[in-house]
Amino acid sequence: MPSITPSLWFDNNLEEAAAFYTAIFPNSAIERLYRYNEAGPGTPGDVAWGTFVLDGQRFLGINGGPDFPFTEAVSFEIRCTDQAEVDYYWERLVDGGEESQCGWLKDRFGLSWQITPDRLYELLEDPATEVAATRAMLTMRKLVIAELEDAVGVK
Repeated sequence: MPSITPSLWFDNNLEEAAAFYTAIFPNSAIERLYRYNEAGPGTPGDVAWGTFVLDGQRFLGINGGPDFPFTEAVSFEIRCTDQAEVDYYWERLVDGGEESQCGWLKDRFGLSWQITPDRLYELLEDPATEVAATRAMLTMRKLVIAELEDAVGVK
């Protein structure tokens, strides 16, 4: 089966973004950055495109400029086992970016992320707690497991 590699279009800051992401995720590395040469079309030595791996998932990055910015129409979800993981990814990815709602944030490069605890899905999949869990989630920015459980009356 062929592999699927997300391709991300950056505003001439791919090298910075790849370093930022690989410092956050375990089992990550910048594979290679391809630079313009005398043939162009960019300035020789500037990064044109490259590949990096985030926790085993390969990404292709292109320094395409500002023509096609990221939107919330595409995001990456990070499923977290506990609140410590939620806090870890939230604090690092939102640094220089902005909080949204329901566990969503936009990082400093404009890429959207969903930082989601497994516990949220457990509460949403249970008919006895799904409505209260949904209501609680809708009031939050970063998702807090204890607050979700308090809202539905369970631990």
